[in-house]
Amino acid sequence: MKRNTGHIAEREFDVVVVGGGIFGCCCAWDAAQRGLSVALLERRDFSGATSANSFKIVHGGIRYLQHGDLPRIRESSRERSVLLKIAPHLVRPLPIVIPTYGHGKNGKALLRLGCRVYDLLTLDRNRGITDAARRIPPSRGLSREEVLEQFPGLDPGGLTGGVLFHDGQMLDPPRLALCYLKSACEAGAQAANYTEVTGLIRDGARVVGVEARDTLNGDEFDVRGKVVVNAAGPWVPKLLDETLGPERSPDLTFSRDACFVVKRRLTGSCALAVSGRTRDPDALLSRGKRHLFLAPWRDYTLVGVWHKVHRSTPDDLLVTENELDEFIAEVNETYPAAGISRDEVSVQNSGLVLFGENRDGATDLSYGKRSLVLDHSTEHGIEGLISLVGVRYTTSRGVAERVVDLVHGKLEKPVTRSRTASTPIFGGDTGDIEEFVAQQTARLTSKIDTASAKALLLGHGTRHNEVIRLVDEHPELARSVGSSNVIRAQIVHAAREEMACKLSDVVCRRTDLCTGANPGDDALTTSADILAEELGWDKHRKRAELEEVREMVSPVQVQLA
Repeated sequence: MKRNTGHIAEREFDVVVVGGGIFGCCCAWDAAQRGLSVALLERRDFSGATSANSFKIVHGGIRYLQHGDLPRIRESSRERSVLLKIAPHLVRPLPIVIPTYGHGKNGKALLRLGCRVYDLLTLDRNRGITDAARRIPPSRGLSREEVLEQFPGLDPGGLTGGVLFHDGQMLDPPRLALCYLKSACEAGAQAANYTEVTGLIRDGARVVGVEARDTLNGDEFDVRGKVVVNAAGPWVPKLLDETLGPERSPDLTFSRDACFVVKRRLTGSCALAVSGRTRDPDALLSRGKRHLFLAPWRDYTLVGVWHKVHRSTPDDLLVTENELDEFIAEVNETYPAAGISRDEVSVQNSGLVLFGENRDGATDLSYGKRSLVLDHSTEHGIEGLISLVGVRYTTSRGVAERVVDLVHGKLEKPVTRSRTASTPIFGGDTGDIEEFVAQQTARLTSKIDTASAKALLLGHGTRHNEVIRLVDEHPELARSVGSSNVIRAQIVHAAREEMACKLSDVVCRRTDLCTGANPGDDALTTSADILAEELGWDKHRKRAELEEVREMVSPVQVQLA
């Protein structure tokens, strides 16, 4: 995957995708797989904003049961199954325990009944998943004793039992998005990060391309496309406002969704759902307060999610120190055994998600329900333009399939059936994932240490040999970066083959160096030294890159660039 903006400017594409988050990457993969010529342009780095800062849960739709939203349950369960099937190295089942207190609507009987209904509605949840390690088991009830055995720190007063169910968890959301994009590029798509779309090119009532600027060198150029898909997430309205006028831009509300990482395990192998302070105003049958989750993730705990209506521009996204303190206090209040202190919060993640309609000052907020797919020909009489604003990472592939169906119609071509639901993405053709990791780890330990081998296999899947070839050529690249499980060859590979242009691209998205905690100055400096040699940085550029990343790893800073 090479960055070449000059090549992109030389031709006309069937479709130009604006935005390199998960929805844009999925659109590029689906379109390229179906034989369309594709260009994807991203103003910063791929999966650099909301897609990188999610809570890492692959939702199967159980929460929509209380809304009576059967179509959304079916969609979510189907797409969770797809991810477990096509990306087994990056997505796994996650067991979650919901404790119950009291009786009636808050008791275990109603919750168990709801879970049984959900199991029946998703009987096909494991269709096509041949690897037992990636199948979603049915839910089951837990006794009071079983819940306390898992979570002895829970308040035993009034505890009546609980329910164990499974959802999915992403090990590395930015890497998952990158694998979609690498699949697209292998199928012929062209992509460029740090390429800002500054305007739409129009021929009368038709959009025929975009105006772009390379933010690394300032070059400006046009990219021609028969159809433009505006998949820039919370920046979708901005592009429409500036190019078509506010009257042709949807009036959208976004939520700032926030979570944080604690640098120790607060639970065992299961996630814990505890009651927060707010309610779901859209629930037809509510059990009370919304849940906060404490989820095991690598050697850390993910805690969240908190929501707040965001009225400012997407670039003004921020979580304050006071808000972080409030988040910590809410968790400690509802689950005192957590005992989280500020200095244990290693990373704060937040991003903007399409939200429901909420009055100013509302405490109990209405979430966004479905992704927005806007055909501007039917809404505004403008041909050749589709806008897409996604809601859930989980459903990105399915929504992209629907968008590319629409693109085919605009190109007046027969709709070619999408195969992205059954085709493993880049590195995902592992077969039995546990057997694959065990066999390949045994083979690799003569070259790299065991922990690094396992981490490499889960990040790169069957394409790990592209990194190992560098080790074979230069054995010194087998050394770890600092005390992490990342080897130096991964830094070189990111620069040469994964379009990494900045230090933050490597430590926050191509590898997991900074996704769980600050890896230490030794790891950051080593990474910067390697990139400086690969990309030709002078000492001033290297210092600037290091200063930027050091500021980013503060837990109250948002990882957007």
